[in-house]
Amino acid sequence: MSGHSKWHSIKHQKAKEDKKKGQVFSRLVREITVSARQGGGDPAMNARLRLAVEKASEANMPKDNIEKAIKRGTGELPGVSYVEVTYEGYGPGGVAIMVNAATDNKNRTASQMRRIFSDHGGNLGETGCVSWMFQKKGYISVGKEKIPEEELLEKVIDLDIEDLKTDEKNYYEILSEPEKFSQVSRGISEFVEADTAEITMIPSTFIKLSGREAKDMLRLMESLEENDDVQQVFANFDISSEDMEEVQ
Repeated sequence: MSGHSKWHSIKHQKAKEDKKKGQVFSRLVREITVSARQGGGDPAMNARLRLAVEKASEANMPKDNIEKAIKRGTGELPGVSYVEVTYEGYGPGGVAIMVNAATDNKNRTASQMRRIFSDHGGNLGETGCVSWMFQKKGYISVGKEKIPEEELLEKVIDLDIEDLKTDEKNYYEILSEPEKFSQVSRGISEFVEADTAEITMIPSTFIKLSGREAKDMLRLMESLEENDDVQQVFANFDISSEDMEEVQ
């Protein structure tokens, strides 16, 4: 889990992330639109849409924007039609990478992904080349300064979680089955604010990076996440705190 949580730690600490509200809203609109198109416009009956709406509300997206995105997804309003695409490839040191995108032009996005991978010492692969290394899970991280470990253990014992990891330096990590994520997330929010709460892909193994490869990997992750079509990026790297501090 360390590669996953450390990347989140880096993003939380980077001030420039605070300047990307417009990009955050754009990603949320695409997720809401795609979710509504695939599963219908009622969040009570569409778990994926419900999670997207919750995230949009947490990001202070206006309610009117949320409702319009849902209606565009269900066809009640005209708008851009997005399709979901997953790209798989390898980064520096052979790190496995999965990129989830929502795009209105697959050729454009594929070309951009190929260029980003190539520019940072990686290469885009075929569908299925790395997805077998990942499992879909509900993931919640909580800063250790927010709650003592004993209290957290006592609170989550009645929640249907799969695992609780406390060995990360700054964060507790809580895993659940994707179907139980909403229930677990709501339960945790009743006693502590999470730093991260999402459905994610957890790698089965990690590749330790250092030096130049570590720096190139972090820059590749940043470039991918800065792309307008990219919704989520998953990778199986692990980097020491020292290397991370050098890059920040």
